[in-house]
Amino acid sequence: MKTYTERKGTEERAVTGADERLFRTPQSKRPIPGWSDAVVLLGVVAFLYGGVRLAFGAPSAVAGPGISLSLKALPLYAGYSLGRMFVAYALSMIFSLGYGYLAASSKSLERVLLPVLDVLQSIPILSFLPVVLLGLSTLMADRTAAQIASILLIFTSQAWNLTFSWYQALTTLPEDLVEAGSIFRFNGWFRFKTLQLPFAALSLIWNSMMSWAGGWFFLMAAEIFTVGQRDFRLPGLGAYLQEAAAKGNISAVVWGVGVLVLLIVLLDQLIWRPLLAWADRFKLEMVQGGEPPTSWFYDLLRSARVVEWLSDNVWDPLWEKVDAELAERFPPRVGYAGEMEKPHRGFRILTVLLVLAALFGAYKGAGLLMQVSLLQLTSIPVALVATFLRVAAALAIALAWTLPLGVIIGTNRKMARWLQPLVQITASVPATALFPVFLLFAVSLPQGLNIAAVALMLMGTQWYLLFNIIAGSAAIPQDLEYTSTLLGLGTFQRWRTLVLPSLFPYIITGAITASGGAWNASIIAEYVSFGGKTLHVTGIGSLIAEATNRADYAMLFASTLAMILTVVLINRLVWRRLYRLAEEKYRME
Repeated sequence: MKTYTERKGTEERAVTGADERLFRTPQSKRPIPGWSDAVVLLGVVAFLYGGVRLAFGAPSAVAGPGISLSLKALPLYAGYSLGRMFVAYALSMIFSLGYGYLAASSKSLERVLLPVLDVLQSIPILSFLPVVLLGLSTLMADRTAAQIASILLIFTSQAWNLTFSWYQALTTLPEDLVEAGSIFRFNGWFRFKTLQLPFAALSLIWNSMMSWAGGWFFLMAAEIFTVGQRDFRLPGLGAYLQEAAAKGNISAVVWGVGVLVLLIVLLDQLIWRPLLAWADRFKLEMVQGGEPPTSWFYDLLRSARVVEWLSDNVWDPLWEKVDAELAERFPPRVGYAGEMEKPHRGFRILTVLLVLAALFGAYKGAGLLMQVSLLQLTSIPVALVATFLRVAAALAIALAWTLPLGVIIGTNRKMARWLQPLVQITASVPATALFPVFLLFAVSLPQGLNIAAVALMLMGTQWYLLFNIIAGSAAIPQDLEYTSTLLGLGTFQRWRTLVLPSLFPYIITGAITASGGAWNASIIAEYVSFGGKTLHVTGIGSLIAEATNRADYAMLFASTLAMILTVVLINRLVWRRLYRLAEEKYRME
């Protein structure tokens, strides 16, 4: 078997060739924007232009569905909303596992896939919704277009943090586990099943909870979406709550919010809490934790004879057949890493074709930009700076309170029993439902609208940080906790030497997605209709929202592209460097 020498400082050791790619230390010390970023951005420009051109042919009027406020209709609407969430989540998980694995397995693919992911999570989803929905409505029935657009919107709110979490887990996988896989000659399937997925389990579960919390926000936005005379509303909890509020039916509003909270509690008790109890076995530690998480439903399933029979007679035999089949079809191969590092010829041809298509679309998009006046163009840099300051303020406030609370929930099981459900319920209630109430008091204050804008960004993004910090805290090995206690470390020393280094990769993962979410939330935070009049502050989100309302597609194109370029630049110059630092220095070994 081929070996090579891995150097860490002054130490060297032999590593098998079959797992060479999993031992690689990232070489890109200065992840500045490069050619791959330029190609991806050209592709985004082409996609934007194509969507805008299709939107020109959208129908001028679309009749919306009739929304019943009867309590008998509420379970059906809840089922519709829950179905859209499940479909979007399934697509998000499939995408995340495949995409993250490819990015972590090959430097050649990583150089392309990570910039693409940076751009995708930087795209302001709400500004794309009218473009995508109007474009789809020219190709298919209005209701079908609305369904696809809603699932796509929820998918984009769920997939990126799952992908970043999975990629972070793969790139920080302890080397002794990788060596064990090499010694046992695991193929790709067994590495995934026995090493990678268990190591990432806690992070993926907590990020799944975060994805669902964020998904409710965008589900509500998708179900109540209208553009002028085009009513693209969908039967669901969002449309039910909007209709009830518009008609002043307080009892219907209470019932709708109650059903939403009930769904969140049921998901916590029947899915997330059992998964956390099950995944606790995968914590990387050498001693048993003091008080593992518990779940009454998980205990019920484990003690049920039906479940035991299904496991012995259906599930276990099925997995054995799958393992045997995949082991036979995909045996471990020497030199596998080298083959992964070389792009396939078909991949190169596809890349060339995509580049040509992107160049053509960018050329057409440049023509659309020429329709934007000089005055409009000069307003974009000022708007970007204003929104950047609000995003930075929201992130600083979020980190200040999520860091201590996340550590408490992740390390204190007794507190977690009470706080975890409250956090999930609070995170899942759409921030837009609370925003009008906050705005009512904020508008009377000096700089009240700016405060309200930061507050909405905070409500929509703080949960990305909190859930990642909880996941990181829960993953701290218990033996390291005991060691810090035996050494008599004070609170400050313990945080400096154990807590913050352990949480660093999770904080960066949460901050990346929270930052993208804050930029996206600016579209509804900086431009609002309240009390029969429109209120707005200077910001790029305000420009995007105003251009959408005026059907000024050229300005919508320009302002959206400016936001994407800014967020991608921040990601590459700031967040990507911190990601590299997490991979190289803060691996849990």
